[in-house]
Amino acid sequence: MLKKVYAERVVTTDGGWVALDAADLSLVESVYKKNIHEGEKELMLAVLESAVEDFQKYIFARSTAGKKLFQQAEEWFLDKESEEAFSFRSICETLGLHPDHIRKGLMVWKEAKVKTPSVEVHRQSRTKSRSTRITHPSVRLSKTA
Repeated sequence: MLKKVYAERVVTTDGGWVALDAADLSLVESVYKKNIHEGEKELMLAVLESAVEDFQKYIFARSTAGKKLFQQAEEWFLDKESEEAFSFRSICETLGLHPDHIRKGLMVWKEAKVKTPSVEVHRQSRTKSRSTRITHPSVRLSKTA
């Protein structure tokens, strides 16, 4: 529809430039702003998804980097005072989500995970213990004495 409206109101000048009516400028500007706003929302959603992923992936992290990613994500979710554009509260407001509901869900998830460690954590600990296990050389018995 924009192309149709745009084509009907375009006037070319002698130099080949396109002259737009002031009403057309507001139409183009509103479409441009809409695209920027949608891009910002997509970026905010990506930030939120990344934080949830770090929170869930690194809950049982053993490495310093993994522990730090988990801690940063948890602190970001729990921060209720930040006024930054990409704070958890701000992102939720922009995306139409309820921050308290998401916080509660994440904390319930964390509590359940901590109470019943996953099979993956068990496997990791078994793998580590296997690599440190002392193995004895095999003993061969001779048939002749």
